[in-house]
Amino acid sequence: MENYKSDSEAVDAFVSKYSKLNQEIGKVIVGQNDVVKNLLISIFSNGHCLLVGVPGLAKTLLVNTISEVLGLSFSRIQFTPDLMPSDIIGSEILDENRSFKFIPGPLFANLILADEINRTPPKTQSALLESMQEKMITTGGKTYHLPKPFFVLATQNPIEQEGTYPLPEAQLDRFMFNVWLDYPNFEEELNIVRNTTTDQTVELNQIMSGEEILFFQQLIRKIPVADNVLEYAVKLAASTRPHTKHANQMVNDYLSWGAGPRASQFLVVGAKCHAAIHGKYSPDIEDVKAVAHPILRHRIVRNYKAEADGFTIERIIDELL
Repeated sequence: MENYKSDSEAVDAFVSKYSKLNQEIGKVIVGQNDVVKNLLISIFSNGHCLLVGVPGLAKTLLVNTISEVLGLSFSRIQFTPDLMPSDIIGSEILDENRSFKFIPGPLFANLILADEINRTPPKTQSALLESMQEKMITTGGKTYHLPKPFFVLATQNPIEQEGTYPLPEAQLDRFMFNVWLDYPNFEEELNIVRNTTTDQTVELNQIMSGEEILFFQQLIRKIPVADNVLEYAVKLAASTRPHTKHANQMVNDYLSWGAGPRASQFLVVGAKCHAAIHGKYSPDIEDVKAVAHPILRHRIVRNYKAEADGFTIERIIDELL
């Protein structure tokens, strides 16, 4: 770890590290710039991320690539209807001395890809939840701390809803970002097919270590925020709550639930990180707006009238901004 003379010098170093990260990830991942940006923002903001997209959009490859360039240990857990909490946490076995010994499960890694999280029953979903919130797990009456940094990236397939267990609102709220993955455009798809149908292999360089990530997470927390930016973020979250002081007519008509205080916290931390990657020493209102969509998307619930009138969540957030 380098020693920086001041926080502003550390922010400058963060900017150059971030652009190197982007270049390195770009060797493997074509396009998806916003998705990569949001994923990195949630890592440096110490949050978790929910990726929603149809199969075959390289969600697993993306997470694997990020773990390699950040020098993190990586676990992929494929969620299925018969997955039990012990399958992800680990279990106790009787060793040769006839005493119980804990064998850690795949959750004991820095970066967890929880693939198709809505495929598994609530019992296993909630085991993952404790680890996300507390950064530790309890089993057999003992508590085990998970490695730092710890980051969960869960994927959900929006098409098939048969045999799925949709995440309850309280669990969705634990995810900082809800990121939509879209199909690549024509040129990007040409590049993807050109690069992946030959025998070429790409060597990835490690750009950062776990220690540095923890340092930059601390640095982002320390970034000062002006009162007007803070007020804007809190007002934005409050304006999504129907029949309250800050709600407008559209919110009262079309939303049944709004975002809670966790959204306000994430808006501020996300804005700090967004400012830092662009070399700013303090966030402004534009930075809050830049992270508003992925933060509010899974925290507001439309009513039947909104669906009937064709008001999408994206449109409602646009109107609020």
